Amino acid sequence: MGFGMTLTAPAPEATKTSEIIETDAVVIGAGPCGLFAVFELGLLDIKAHVVDILDRPGGQCAELYPEKPIYDVPALPIVTGQELTQRLMEQIKPFSPKFHFSEQINTLSREADGRFRLTTDAGTEFLTKVVIIAAGGGSFTPKRPPLAGIEDYEGKSVFYSVRKIEQMRGKDVVIVGGGDSALDWTLNLAPVARSLTLVHRRDEFRAAPHSVEKMRKLVEEASIRLLIGQVAALEGANGELSAVQVKTANGVESVPCTAMLPFFGLTMKLGPVADWGLNLHENLIHVDTERFETSEKGIFAIGDINWYPGKLKLILSGFHEAALMAQAAHRVVYPDKKLMFQYTTSSSSLQKKLGVK
Repeated sequence: MGFGMTLTAPAPEATKTSEIIETDAVVIGAGPCGLFAVFELGLLDIKAHVVDILDRPGGQCAELYPEKPIYDVPALPIVTGQELTQRLMEQIKPFSPKFHFSEQINTLSREADGRFRLTTDAGTEFLTKVVIIAAGGGSFTPKRPPLAGIEDYEGKSVFYSVRKIEQMRGKDVVIVGGGDSALDWTLNLAPVARSLTLVHRRDEFRAAPHSVEKMRKLVEEASIRLLIGQVAALEGANGELSAVQVKTANGVESVPCTAMLPFFGLTMKLGPVADWGLNLHENLIHVDTERFETSEKGIFAIGDINWYPGKLKLILSGFHEAALMAQAAHRVVYPDKKLMFQYTTSSSSLQKKLGVK
């Protein structure tokens, strides 16, 4: 199987220059799964370059909810997206991965020697033995509410994610939505906002039941307001909101608002990955559960971007996938080298790689 529209003839040897980066592996995506893949690859002496369209590591974890608590990472009862990213970056330091931020892989083709040639939208070019796609759900953009003039307020008083909770301190916050993100941020921002109003079109929520229960308790205590209705219009000037108009069953109410957080979900797009000729399942990359390899030998997919029967979109599942992927990648990178499975707790050679004294 080829690579669809991007399949090209091998480049002549004469066109190769020192500017082309030759490496063992290119990891596409610097989220938690991509970062942990660097660790697992490093243990097996596989050097990696990491490419991410964002300008920092962490992926969706750091971009959408850097201060949102995560409760299901093993051995960490509570950790934020930013803290998890920092811990993973510390863990992979011994392997000195090279990062290419604010770049997107646009083309991918296979060379005559079996390696892959990748190019980014910034002109960076790689020759690599394996490719690991760890791009989360692909490129993602928040769904914008259909409100006139909302673009003028975006980034100033309308936000689709919360980078720092402290930025919301003392503000009149209106959160719009009924899913996990809306409820989570309602609970997290209630203690710091001057006022907080949750707006949802109906009195039923798609969020975790315990979050809904906590929210209703705050409403009963008059710590926050819950309005059943829809935001109909924005009030303000020069990008700064002063209020939002909420249409309810009783009419239109003007609600004080200096920061609005609409959580209407994300639009996920695979982007250029969709054109690489890989087998897809409902816009996700189909992989096996032994190697987490795609339909093309040497290209692997881990984390939220892949699919297989029984798939769970959990960070811990992506870590498991990264470990098995690295074992399979070793057979591609070092076809003539026998792989001896070792434990970091007892292997002096692995501990040496990690800098353990």
